[in-house]
This record gives sequence, structure tokens and C-alpha cells, in this order.
Amino acid sequence: MTNKLLAGLAAFASLGAGPALAAQPVDWQMGLQPAATEIMTQIRGFETYTLWFIVPITLFVLALLVYVMIKFRASANPVPSRTSHNSLIEVVWTLGPVVLLLAIAIPSFNLLTAQYSPPPVDMTVKATGYQWYWGYEYQTENELSFDSLMLQEGDRAGYAKEDLAVYPRLLAVDNELVVPVGKTVRLLVTAADVLHAFAMPAFGVKMDAVPGRLNETWFKADIEGLYYGQCSELCGKDHAYMPIAVRVVSQDQFDAWLAAAADDVSAANRNLMAAIAADAESVAVAANDQN
Repeated sequence: MTNKLLAGLAAFASLGAGPALAAQPVDWQMGLQPAATEIMTQIRGFETYTLWFIVPITLFVLALLVYVMIKFRASANPVPSRTSHNSLIEVVWTLGPVVLLLAIAIPSFNLLTAQYSPPPVDMTVKATGYQWYWGYEYQTENELSFDSLMLQEGDRAGYAKEDLAVYPRLLAVDNELVVPVGKTVRLLVTAADVLHAFAMPAFGVKMDAVPGRLNETWFKADIEGLYYGQCSELCGKDHAYMPIAVRVVSQDQFDAWLAAAADDVSAANRNLMAAIAADAESVAVAANDQN
């Protein structure tokens, strides 16, 4: 049993270490993407909480409509009631919504407070929306900037991104935004031409990119992996081809990537992908040895 448990833990760790963990839309998906940040965990919890109110209210209203249509139809009720008001009903339908709104408002205010109260910032990245791609600037000691464009199908081999499960069509990019796991990233969002919006569902982040204005948001990814989002503001004819990809890696991998990216971003990305694949393979080997 111990060996099986260790093997399971090692296999789970390999998902976090390798590129297999990629948060992206899936076929027939009805819920939100898995949470990769504490904020998104709270958002998912708040969604579940509100459903406990929405579903009963919807069913109750539906039952009332059916009851009214059957009981008060013309054939069953030829002489309609002339009742103009009912004090008890009026009190209930006034106080009931107030109580429900308070029950929803209090946790929503707590969530908003968490979203707009970031912990101490570890690094700052500026994201600029263009028609139709994103530009990133790392505001570190040695500033780094590069563009991130949607990966063209004919360029997959050159970027070693042939795996459609990890690098899906219309979502994969040539250069991902790379950040370290467990670090608070302040994101400054703006645009160079028209309105855009930076949206990363797994992080619980959505911020408008407005020309001439810097909007600020933040995230702290708790799980290594590759995460996908898109521009969420209608910004022109190629709006649908403006994906966002964020690769979350260990601190050591990020430091090595940042140093190499100062000279060649493409080469740094290839080295990073190789390092991630090597780590995943070593974890898989360890899991097999435990068996």
C-alpha cells in the first residue's frame, strides 16, 4: 500500500512538473476551469454558494407559474377574484429578497476585498494589448520585453509544440508569459490601439486594457503548469486570434529562463521546455521504481 501511495503521489507531482497540466477549455465543459490560485478557488466556492439560492428560486417561480396557469385559466376560473392586495404576501415578497440579497452580498464583498487586497508583490509584469497580440515587459533588474502571438500551425515543429493536447489550436502561442510558482505577480494592463481585456480563467483574472491607462491586477499561481486565456473584449476582426498563455514554473527554472531570455527569448523557451520535460521524466522514473 505504501508503494502504491508513493507512486500515486509521484505521478501527481509529475503532472505539476511537466507540461501535461494545461488549464484550457475542454469539449462539453459546463463549469469553470480548475482553480490555480486562491482567488479562483474562492470564486468557484462563491459560484456554488449562489447556486443554492438560484436553483430553488428558479424552481419556485416555475412552480408558481404552472400553478397560476392551471388554477386561474378561464375555463377553471370563470369569475376572477377581485382581490387587490394581501398584506402578508406583500411583506414576504419585500423582506424575502432583502434577506436573500444580504446573504449573497456579504460573501461577495469578502471576495471583492480579497481580489483588491494583494499580498506583498514579488514581481511586476506589464501586459500591453495590440491588434492582435500581447506584449509583455518584465520590470525586473534587467528589463525584458517580448511579444506573444498565436502559434501558426505551420510553425509548430519549429517551436517543438506539435502536441495539440498541450498546445491547442487557436490557444497556443509562440512565447508564453513565464512566472514562478507561489509568487505574487502584479500585472499592469494597458493597450496600444483599441480596448482589449486580459483574461485568465484559471487565475480568476480579468482586467480591461485601455489605451492611455494602466489598470492593475495580480495573481499568485499555486500549481505549476501551462494556462490559457484569451482577450475578452471585442477588439476587431482578429479578436478571436489573440490568446494568452502563462507558464508557471519553479523558481529555479524561472531564474534560469529569465537570465537566458535576456539574450534570446526563443532559445530560453526551448531550454525551459526541455528542463520541464526532463523533470517530468525523472519523476516518472521514480514512480516506476517505487512499483
